[in-house]
Amino acid sequence: QVQLVESGGGLVQPGGSLRLSCANSGGSLDRFAIGWFRQAPGKEREGISCISANGRSTWYRDSVKGRFAVSRDNAENTVYLQMNSLKPEDTAVYYCSGDLRSGNHVCGSRGNEYDYWGQGTQVTVSS
Repeated sequence: QVQLVESGGGLVQPGGSLRLSCANSGGSLDRFAIGWFRQAPGKEREGISCISANGRSTWYRDSVKGRFAVSRDNAENTVYLQMNSLKPEDTAVYYCSGDLRSGNHVCGSRGNEYDYWGQGTQVTVSS
């Protein structure tokens, strides 16, 4: 059974950093493309990054390029989202999502490309 679990959220000052983690408590993550999404209050969910199952393909939303980095450690069964230079507008609930349909080499930026979702972790950027 697939159960994605995010961790690492919290309160951070503007300019600070956080590293989010996504693990599959039901088994391995190594066949999954993983997407990161976020949803701020009153706003639609948006895709911000993804990484292919083999780790060779990544994608970033323009607003996070150069500040966020996605990586995966299949030996540790974990995908990470390193978030640097955080801004108040990054405040949201962050979700990781898993996709088994895309194969090893690609990942998607749209929510309907993912079948499995974590419960979310809150990130608040405020002074």
